[in-house]
Amino acid sequence: MAKGYWVARIDVHDLDGYKRDYVAHNGVVFAKYGAKFLTRGGTYEAHEGPSRSRNVVIEFADYATALACYHSPEYQALIKARAPYSQGEIVIVEGYDGPQPQA
Repeated sequence: MAKGYWVARIDVHDLDGYKRDYVAHNGVVFAKYGAKFLTRGGTYEAHEGPSRSRNVVIEFADYATALACYHSPEYQALIKARAPYSQGEIVIVEGYDGPQPQA
């Protein structure tokens, strides 16, 4: 079964508030849904199109779990807590388990 992913691109306007009201509380929700951070705001180069200051990829066991986490009451409360401090977008996507390119 293919995994599910959140791909988030975020600009944080108030880092202290973001850490206090969002980051400090999101671990409980992500742990509940078995989330694993693959990237979390590391170094990047933007090559095509506009970019944001933070890029985050979170892996879930499957697409349904990724959706369930996002739509959970706990995460919906965190969206409201995060809103005054940041702006961005999150795309939830199903992973790919098909054939890979061959040399």
